Amino acid sequence: MFEIERYTPAHKEAWDQFVHQSKNSTFLFLRDYMDYHSDRFADHSLMAWHKGRLYAVLPANLDGDTLCSHQGLTYGGWLMGRHATVEGMCTIFKQMVDFAHQSGIRQMTYKAIPWIYHTYPAEEDLYALYHICAARITSRHVSSAIDLCSRMAFTESRKSGLRKATARNLKIEEGGQERLEDFWKILEGNLFQRHHVAPVHTFDEMRLLMSRFPDHIRLFVVTDNGSVLGGTLLYLSDRVVHTQYISASEEGKAGGALDLLFNELMSYDWGTATYFDFGRSTIGDGSELNNSLLFQKEGFGARAICYDIYTMKL
Repeated sequence: MFEIERYTPAHKEAWDQFVHQSKNSTFLFLRDYMDYHSDRFADHSLMAWHKGRLYAVLPANLDGDTLCSHQGLTYGGWLMGRHATVEGMCTIFKQMVDFAHQSGIRQMTYKAIPWIYHTYPAEEDLYALYHICAARITSRHVSSAIDLCSRMAFTESRKSGLRKATARNLKIEEGGQERLEDFWKILEGNLFQRHHVAPVHTFDEMRLLMSRFPDHIRLFVVTDNGSVLGGTLLYLSDRVVHTQYISASEEGKAGGALDLLFNELMSYDWGTATYFDFGRSTIGDGSELNNSLLFQKEGFGARAICYDIYTMKL
């Protein structure tokens, strides 16, 4: 049997140690990342213990009577150690249902972690969702990823942009925090003009996160005579380089800045990372495609990875 309890700040060290060791986690699940927006979410993360040792942890928050895979994160179901088994996770899901009933929780939304982020096979939770909870997929978002060990060629439209950028002698540099403000102005302007929205993170939040995770959050920009024309903010994990934000000015778009940037970034040595994930190109619950965004990503040779959200009654 397992003992399930809620996370408290007293568990921070044990939680973070487990995240570093689990087979399907990234730095997003470290408490210094999760808790930067703790004022917006009522944390209800769970920890499953077995014989005095952590077996799995669930980043989560409570929204009314619904337990949610943490709504401040793109993905994040149960994080499991390498020794987690199907039988063990099925038992945890059974006990999670009992725990929820005792807490007045009536349903759950569960954001499965895409397989490309796993450092070892880790889909025990997907079987338990089906077998124990009769969960159903209620949202499916499509992301676009590249296998860096077997890249596809750019399409002609992306090659054309690359030629323009090369002819203009545009430069690529790793920006760090000193270039973040220049990039953020371009990003905010584009998001407001196109969608009347702001970035998920505020400028101050991103500056804080970059200071906390300098090895995991890195900014690359394209410049022309020192002026930033565009760039991308990357989240680096063991297996995946993820583009958290991408944006270019009108001049940068016309000059192929992003084509030059990604052509170079895909040739970098990213250590153990073998996938380049451009992120989701879907709107709302995933039923609407952003076709222009998808066209750009697929032009780089990226192909589909699904980000699934399950719903279950508890």
